[in-house]
Amino acid sequence: MSDIDLSTALLSDSFDRVRDLVASVCDGLDVDRATFRVDPDANTVAWLVWHLSRVQDDHVAGLSGETQAWETWRDRFDLPFDDDATGYGQSSDDVAAVRVDGELLAGYHADVDALTRRYLDGLDAAKLERVVDERWDPPVTAAVRLVSVLGDCLQHLGQASFVLGVADRR
Repeated sequence: MSDIDLSTALLSDSFDRVRDLVASVCDGLDVDRATFRVDPDANTVAWLVWHLSRVQDDHVAGLSGETQAWETWRDRFDLPFDDDATGYGQSSDDVAAVRVDGELLAGYHADVDALTRRYLDGLDAAKLERVVDERWDPPVTAAVRLVSVLGDCLQHLGQASFVLGVADRR
């Protein structure tokens, strides 16, 4: 197996895990459990899954040059945010505004995953090594951006699983 084949296989497997974890967290998730808060300012499962999906969508679309999946989902979520909001810097009130069920979250994430698959299927060494953000030292490559997205997704999925566990035990 070549280095690029190994790299894309690892990325693909990692995003498979994100997809499967999102599906698991969202399975049977009603609005009550999705919006449960451990304390008055804590993130909810709905906000966490929406946010991780928005970040993946935004960043992978930016890498691929494709349109974000969000464009076809935005109206269904009916959120009071700017069209390009991804969750960064949002307030406790913004978190509370994400009042959706698992079916909607899982559907959106499935389209984000499809966008990610199309990008991963076309990867080669040059695309992975391409500098996508020179504001950092060292500059960020597409490979580094993908690993960053994975880290963000997995961290938020861990938080969502914890919150869901607390919600289910209340």
